[in-house]
Amino acid sequence: MYWGKIIGTLAGIATMRPWFVLLGLLLCHQFDRGLSGRYRDFAEQGTRVGVLPDDYIRPLFQAMGHLAKSDGRVSEDEIRATRTIMHRIGLGPAQVRNAMRWFEDGKRADFPLLQTIRQMRRVAARNPELRQLFLRLLLEVVLAKERLGKRERALLWTVCTELEIGRVELAQLEAKIRAQRSFRHSPAGDADAARLRNAYQTLGVEQTASNADIKKAYRRLMSRNHPDKIAGSNPAHDVVAEAERRTREVRSAYEMLKARRSIR
Repeated sequence: MYWGKIIGTLAGIATMRPWFVLLGLLLCHQFDRGLSGRYRDFAEQGTRVGVLPDDYIRPLFQAMGHLAKSDGRVSEDEIRATRTIMHRIGLGPAQVRNAMRWFEDGKRADFPLLQTIRQMRRVAARNPELRQLFLRLLLEVVLAKERLGKRERALLWTVCTELEIGRVELAQLEAKIRAQRSFRHSPAGDADAARLRNAYQTLGVEQTASNADIKKAYRRLMSRNHPDKIAGSNPAHDVVAEAERRTREVRSAYEMLKARRSIR
């Protein structure tokens, strides 16, 4: 997030006064920080999903498959985004297999998207927040590639109409998701991604690991490194200090992944 600083500095230079250059830089630096904070808040809201019923999950992945296939082919980016969502909403191994089957089912040209969304809304998404979440997760998949085709936009609007979501709300949600993608490619986003990678490395698991595998790794490492485990052998002070440091590191890594992936 640096465009604010650039614009503020240029505006200050235009005044030909050094103090205005500094003032423009400082003020717009605060603007950039606030903007990146809002993007992080938006990203974290998407991780606090909670438990979703099958009557919600099934049409979600069917709709993802249908929209992803609507331009003729499903891209690797769309598949990657779909798998990320599977982990983020806490699907277990059996549920992941079901979600993949539902995604494939939705790819059919004759898939009844309208009736499926209508039924989902009536049974599992009466709450406006759940309807917005449904659209957000769909958008995260179809916006994983560079551009949306006319067919995909028409299908998205069909979904919005059934969910009673207006064009302004759709445009705002799309803008936030695109901005979030830009943030991930910014220096601040790179730093955040590095912290996330370090958390996986600390627990000794791959980023593709399931939530259950992450839990097991955390418990195993906490059991192995906790200072109480070595207390009976009367260890040296530096050994205890290292065990405490390692325990804090493991707990911090797990808390980060727990929040990002809604691990329960």
